[in-house]
Amino acid sequence: MNVMLHDSDKNNYPNLALMKLSSYHKSKGDKVTWFSPIKSIVGLVYSSKVFTYTGQDPYLTENAKKGGIGYGLMDTLPECVEHTCPDYELYNLTYSLGFLTRGCPRTCPWCIVPKKEGSIRKHADIEEFARHKEVVLMDNNILSCNHGIEQLEKISRLGLKVDFNQGLDSRLIDDEMAKKLSKIKWRSPLRLACDHSSQIDSVRKAVELLRWHNTTPSRFFCYVLVKDIKDALERVKFLKGMYLDPFAQPYRDAKGKEPDKMLKHFARWVNHKAEFKSRSWAEYLKQHDKQGE
Repeated sequence: MNVMLHDSDKNNYPNLALMKLSSYHKSKGDKVTWFSPIKSIVGLVYSSKVFTYTGQDPYLTENAKKGGIGYGLMDTLPECVEHTCPDYELYNLTYSLGFLTRGCPRTCPWCIVPKKEGSIRKHADIEEFARHKEVVLMDNNILSCNHGIEQLEKISRLGLKVDFNQGLDSRLIDDEMAKKLSKIKWRSPLRLACDHSSQIDSVRKAVELLRWHNTTPSRFFCYVLVKDIKDALERVKFLKGMYLDPFAQPYRDAKGKEPDKMLKHFARWVNHKAEFKSRSWAEYLKQHDKQGE
């Protein structure tokens, strides 16, 4: 059978679902290629979309099988595909990619994970999909699951370098957890999140414990959700004072509505490190007002 894969987002970030579909169909002897509107095909077309704000591809065939959060919350892969090792050659990856757990016990109003995946649960073993010494993990709250913690210990024993690209929950990092995390090799700076000013104290405590246990590198990365600029400004000032690297993310609602202009300005200021280190938010705004932006 001929199979075509369509990455709707086209953002240069590998689509895990398409990688698994590629492996699954290749294992069945099927021919797998990227979707092209100029190629005629008799067989299957899969389209995956992660982001709700990604537009519809006018060239995508009507009979394409669509999946991913961008298309709807209820679309999932069959178990036989979900637990197939991804086809890393599809995106020429030199690192592995996957989930050890799915879901999250938190009910943050801005997050759709609990609605789509429910509470935290075991999903896979690291050896199911790890084929490189470096692994990017996309778990939403691995520290809230016993299976996830067991996998952290296994990752440490295997000597893998990992990156939890969704960030770790600072509220769950006590002395014992900080000690476990300090034994892990990190592919990039350890990531945390500070999405509301109520999380400042937990981030402070977690960072102090991680540094006490000599977690390296000691300069961590921290996501900052931006809905209210006053609240976000308080958080980025705190993070800067702790020698953390904040990354501002302007809020988009479940429909992917474009963030307003001021939220985007704030994110540009925070994420442009030369600007962030050299000018205050007020100075940044004043400069842009002069330029008529």
